[in-house]
Amino acid sequence: MKKAVSVSLGSHTRDRETVIHLGNQDIHVRRMGTDGDAERSRQLFLDLDGQVDALGVGGVDLYIRVGAREYPLRAALKLVEGVHRTPVVDGRGLKHTLERRVIELAAPTIGQVPHYRRAFMPMAIDRLGMAQAVSEITDEIIIGDFMVALGLPVPVRGLDRFYRVARLMMPLVSHFPMSMLYYGSSGAEQEPKYQRYWKDADLIAGDFLFMRKYLPDDLEGKTVITNTTTGDNIDLLRSRGVNRIITTTPRYGDRSYGTNMMEATLTAYAGKGRPLSSAELNGLIDELEFRPTVHAWID
Repeated sequence: MKKAVSVSLGSHTRDRETVIHLGNQDIHVRRMGTDGDAERSRQLFLDLDGQVDALGVGGVDLYIRVGAREYPLRAALKLVEGVHRTPVVDGRGLKHTLERRVIELAAPTIGQVPHYRRAFMPMAIDRLGMAQAVSEITDEIIIGDFMVALGLPVPVRGLDRFYRVARLMMPLVSHFPMSMLYYGSSGAEQEPKYQRYWKDADLIAGDFLFMRKYLPDDLEGKTVITNTTTGDNIDLLRSRGVNRIITTTPRYGDRSYGTNMMEATLTAYAGKGRPLSSAELNGLIDELEFRPTVHAWID
């Protein structure tokens, strides 16, 4: 049986392992959290090199893709230095294929392509494929990277403007230390903040852990597009009034796994011994009917 492992800087409390059936293959998948311990993550990658069919990097990106250019995150790349035998992916392949197509792929389940007045993305820099998909079904998109990541009350209105800001910032961000790339407390819910942007949006999108940081109590009637959710996460959103949740990756058991885990799974399935191209990923998404999961509680 092929094996795919995600080594994540995130909490070990979210660890899971299961067997996923794809096509005519069973893939054993496992997530291993290291609670922010970069040295432990680095050692796990070295220990697993050559022992599994694909490795995923969780909790941090290795590169950020802005348009046609990819910017290396040098501190993150140190995690996988010395890994040469097993292909390593960080999920950005699926972020620019599966997440870019999330509305198209979810539409048959929803029954139509939805349209929204305003979207709020607490963090977009690491999910620009999702941001593109969201911008196409909303009249306005507000992006909160400066607010959520840096604590600066500066919203960015519109994806084109955000691209301009990102291109200016990424040469600097490339050299950030790990302490600035991995937000260890991002999954811990804090006092609700920036309430007007949550309240004014009818669509909330982005990474769930960043979303949860300042999640308000009242999300009545809103749609959420997110990823990497446990059953408890789904229950939390529903209890606050969300009427539709779209998780970009399929659910297995009681949870959806991160894009790095799912990309590692597809990489193991393909068996090419290297990361897959966007065309190859899109091909597998269609061949295997790899679809988002939709939860709806609409009165």
